[in-house]
Amino acid sequence: MQDVVRLAERVAEVGREIGLPYIGTSPDIGSPAPMFGPDGRPFNGDLFRWLDPDLRYWEDRGFALRSAFVYATRSCAEPFYFKHGKLASWRVNPTLDAINATYPIDPMGVGTAIVAPAYLPAGVIGAVVWASPDEDVPVDRVFAERAVELHALTLKLMGAYADARLGAGPAEAPVRLTRREIQCLRWAAAGKTDHEVADIVGISMPTVRFHITNASRKLHVVGRSQAIHRAATLGYIGATPPAARVSA
Repeated sequence: MQDVVRLAERVAEVGREIGLPYIGTSPDIGSPAPMFGPDGRPFNGDLFRWLDPDLRYWEDRGFALRSAFVYATRSCAEPFYFKHGKLASWRVNPTLDAINATYPIDPMGVGTAIVAPAYLPAGVIGAVVWASPDEDVPVDRVFAERAVELHALTLKLMGAYADARLGAGPAEAPVRLTRREIQCLRWAAAGKTDHEVADIVGISMPTVRFHITNASRKLHVVGRSQAIHRAATLGYIGATPPAARVSA
């Protein structure tokens, strides 16, 4: 846990260096649970200060649904910044442009900010927000100079925190699926029936079921749908559906 404390202290220190001293963090934007230190107290509101000291956003289950920063983090895996009421990044980013054009952004007192997402294993998304109420902070220049550093720091903090939460015991080895199990799951994720998968891959239908059942066992889930979901969160199934016939 000392690595986590050291990295969290560095997050706060960097915030002061770049003129964005107010820090918001989430180890998992799908959960309101904050980051806790070894003393059991949340870093938020203690080591990390927010603009409104009375806004305990980590206790508000609806906050993630209202915050444009959190919403953008769900859709953008790279760092971005907030200036003049708009979200932007180092390149033209269609996702951020769509958010700017479609959804009114309530800055909640934030004048400028840099947000660094951390996409972690099993589909977990964490994030660190460095912010200021001052709209004149040259956040675009700061972003150009230090976004890579901020992103790396966020990934280190979130990764170390995730490991610390697992405890000191031996970690379970990552699941290893076979090529055929992945093929069957990918086609199943594309909406194909067992019969269709068998025809595409060139194996029997009972063999398709065997591979999917075996994958489910390895993934510690029950059933086809859960196996597809779990394999997807682990990166075994790509976002692009298969389009060509797979040779046997």
